[in-house]
Amino acid sequence: MKQETVAIYCRLSVEDADRGMAESESIQNQRSLLLEYAKRQGWTVYDIYADEDYSGLREDRPAFQRMLTDAENGRFSIILCKTQSRFTRNAVTAERCLHEWFPRWGIRFVTVVDHVDTAFRGNKKARQINSLVNEWYSEELSENIRAVFRRKMEQGQFLGNYAPYGYCKDPLDRHHLVIDPETAPVVEEIYHLYLSGLSCKMIAVRLTERATPTPSQVKKSRGQDLGRKDCRKWSAGTVRKILKNPVYLGHMVQGKEEKISFKEKKVRELPEKRWFVVKNTHDAIINEGIFAEVGRIMVFQRKCFGEQNQTEARQKTNEIQGGNNT
Repeated sequence: MKQETVAIYCRLSVEDADRGMAESESIQNQRSLLLEYAKRQGWTVYDIYADEDYSGLREDRPAFQRMLTDAENGRFSIILCKTQSRFTRNAVTAERCLHEWFPRWGIRFVTVVDHVDTAFRGNKKARQINSLVNEWYSEELSENIRAVFRRKMEQGQFLGNYAPYGYCKDPLDRHHLVIDPETAPVVEEIYHLYLSGLSCKMIAVRLTERATPTPSQVKKSRGQDLGRKDCRKWSAGTVRKILKNPVYLGHMVQGKEEKISFKEKKVRELPEKRWFVVKNTHDAIINEGIFAEVGRIMVFQRKCFGEQNQTEARQKTNEIQGGNNT
């Protein structure tokens, strides 16, 4: 009798940690459980595939995709998971894999805890019900998390992964911002340079020539956001965002966009009336007068010159105002 070859799949998500299940659902515990089960069945383990910090709704999990490729190429005959939800919480993904691809590829899908086994046609309905329940759970969990985030935003708590340029997260309260003595002076300088007559592009060039670390470089130097490309040049867009951000007045503005659905990573912008604006949540870097004057000049340029080259627009603004924008 030919010995069966099995692929073991484990997954742990941020959701599990939030629910206090990180230890019980740990990759190590899943691996031990599944290895012991495979041993009792007399199956040979081909490989162990593990994804950590990935939602079960996502299909772009690296180990998950590698396992599907190996399954299609006939590297093993069984996929073994702790539960069906560890494999996926997406009903569409479950239906496609369990009832379309796996039968075509000759793959048997087995779970230890909820006793799923595609070798038995009789429990197909149970598998489909499992898929719906898993997806419903993810949807409810997503809405609960969004509700918690909304309450925090209403209270003016900072929810971003990284503090805005010019600020740091308070070491005593990660939802509170404190002024960063290293980058706050650069923010002040950007405002003063703009009021002195320089365009966003000219300011970006000056900062780049002086080798002032960009926001991305600052993050990298602090071990943050390491997945992004290291941008060594300031852009006019970055300068413009800093000049328009009310966070520098000490105000918290959040909720400008939302995910299209709990299944999607894509986001859509929200109208200003749906933003969460809470004033005086942290110390200001820029005073109201300077911020208002910068905003007034930007509006004036937009009305007079539209979306044409900002450097040219600024030069014309200086000519109209006699070169005195301070």
